[in-house]
Amino acid sequence: MLLPSSTWLSQPPLERLDLDWLTQAGIEVAILRLDLIDPLISGNKWFKLVEHLKTADHQGSEGIISLGGAHSNHLHALAAAGKRFGFATVGLLRGHPQDTPTVKDLQAFGMQLHWLGYAGYRARHAADFWQPWQSRYPTLHPVPEGGGGLPGALGCRSLRAAVCAQLQDLGWNDYDGWWLACGTGTTLAGLVLAEAGEHPVYGALAVPDDHGVAQRVERIVQEAGVGNARYELIDASRGGFAKVDPLLLDFIEKHEQASGIPLEPLYTGKALMALEQHVEAGKFTRGTRLIFVHTGGLQGRRGLS
Repeated sequence: MLLPSSTWLSQPPLERLDLDWLTQAGIEVAILRLDLIDPLISGNKWFKLVEHLKTADHQGSEGIISLGGAHSNHLHALAAAGKRFGFATVGLLRGHPQDTPTVKDLQAFGMQLHWLGYAGYRARHAADFWQPWQSRYPTLHPVPEGGGGLPGALGCRSLRAAVCAQLQDLGWNDYDGWWLACGTGTTLAGLVLAEAGEHPVYGALAVPDDHGVAQRVERIVQEAGVGNARYELIDASRGGFAKVDPLLLDFIEKHEQASGIPLEPLYTGKALMALEQHVEAGKFTRGTRLIFVHTGGLQGRRGLS
């Protein structure tokens, strides 16, 4: 069995986010701390994996083969899960061999690595991409980059229940929407499916428009048959994926000191910075209550120092 009992999984805490610019605007934000569910299988990565693991179990697979970069949070969580729960993992990596802290962890966790180069990695969306890899690893179940697709989104639906179970602890009886960083759009799509139109979901894009996030989210929503999908994608990429600038780093440092909550510059830092910009621009009326999802990814900071 690839899928372990859920008893190991900590309930992600829901905490108030008290920052001056929120108080001044009369906006309340609660942050869902997915970074705290586990030291290694952290953030939204497990939720995107769980339905893929169910499918692999149903098919009798012995493990998972998936894709990512040299700092991939998805591969890091997958490799850590494989080591802990005893299933095989193979990673297909973008580019050429690199000795990053993440890659060292993947190797320590027992993940078999293959470097595809850049052209080889760009071919991952081709119809026949998986054919040679499934021939080479016939007992492994293929999972898209980032744990994406409808199965990945379905696994993220449970985040809504985790929030609703803790609202009363904050003195809230409801909320007005979600705000989170988007890389593949899978977590956002899962929340859109869970909400079924009840609350809007705002996705702060950590990647440029040409990465096709909007198209992937639309495909998932259509495949799931959700008729009333309320979501909005907002450019927070600051010029491109993994683009980091001094203003962003200063913002992160200031907000880590103010809140005590660790952020990273590729996803959560950009998402919170975009939220501040939209709050100050008057996007939300006074009294609005938002759920900010901390999607983890803190291990990736080691390669950006």
